[in-house]
Amino acid sequence: MKSRLFSIDWLLILFILPVLSAGLITMKSFTEETPFFSHQLMWIGISFAVLFALSFIDFRFLKRTSILVALFGIFSFLLILLFIIGHTSNGAQSWFNLGGFSFQPSDMMKLVVILMLAKYFSRRHVEIDNFKHIFISGLYAFIPFLLVFLQPDFGSAIIILFIWIGMTLVSGISRKYFLLVLGAGVVAFTMLWFFVFQPYQKDRIINFVDPMSDVRGSGYNVYQSTIAVGSGQMMGKGVGFGTQSRLKFLPEYQTDFIFAAFVEEWGFVGAMLLFLLFGLILWRILHMALLGATNFEILYGVGLSIYFISHLIVNIGMNIGIMPVTGITLPFMSYGGSHLLTEFMGLGILMGMSRYRRVAHRDDMKNEFLGI
Repeated sequence: MKSRLFSIDWLLILFILPVLSAGLITMKSFTEETPFFSHQLMWIGISFAVLFALSFIDFRFLKRTSILVALFGIFSFLLILLFIIGHTSNGAQSWFNLGGFSFQPSDMMKLVVILMLAKYFSRRHVEIDNFKHIFISGLYAFIPFLLVFLQPDFGSAIIILFIWIGMTLVSGISRKYFLLVLGAGVVAFTMLWFFVFQPYQKDRIINFVDPMSDVRGSGYNVYQSTIAVGSGQMMGKGVGFGTQSRLKFLPEYQTDFIFAAFVEEWGFVGAMLLFLLFGLILWRILHMALLGATNFEILYGVGLSIYFISHLIVNIGMNIGIMPVTGITLPFMSYGGSHLLTEFMGLGILMGMSRYRRVAHRDDMKNEFLGI
């Protein structure tokens, strides 16, 4: 048991705790009585229990193709099932409503995509410089991307796309092939823009990409968010004195725009401390990843860091008005149990992988490099 406890990265947990606390304090500072604080506290406890449980598991079984294909099939089926019995929230049919608990399959699917890509790229290390690997790996990401996009949950679809792009770039695939695919995508979109899209469709795309172009309509949330961020100035207004969230000018201040609510109360200094903590969290994840037993564990850890980076960029970007509003949560801070469980499950799997990194057999490494 003692040796297993050493597989837990206590330094990573130490960096996560202040971020969790920042989210809880921001929720608690709201004037009206809400269940956000107590519910979030409960989900934090459950998530930590899941993390510790997973850290004791030997995850070498995830290298088996049959296991990963089964996981991919199960969550793909759940994403399809959403179109039949899914609960609609904020215009997206992305949730299963299970009484007092809502479950969003797209969150877990992101981890499955990371595992699938880690498995695929790790077994093709020698022959990775081949165009077909962009196509095949892209297919693994395109299926969940399309199912999530059609809900429509644009935010989660973008995260899946970023995960594929990031893991493709670090896998060793030739940049010329990747740029070729990227260029083809740009050309296809350009053709659609000039010859297919109707004016109202172009307006929707413009408003999505630049919501500030319509501050009285689709850009209202972002406009109020930028006001909240700017009004925090250097030191913030103080806990409980964030007028944008307290007076409800800032919508979804417990989920999508919790960064804006936090910065309004803690200011530029608070934002910099938060960035520092996120940077330290990513450092620990990459540290564990690079100590992985084989390419599979390394690529999984790198993919997990890309997952967190993507969430940070998209969420903070939309809070300061430079990214589209997509409903993406801020890791460890935004209210909600589904994304917290996913984040801690991802870390628990990584810590479980670190248990056997020093006892990896040479045959495992040889087979992986040879693609057996």
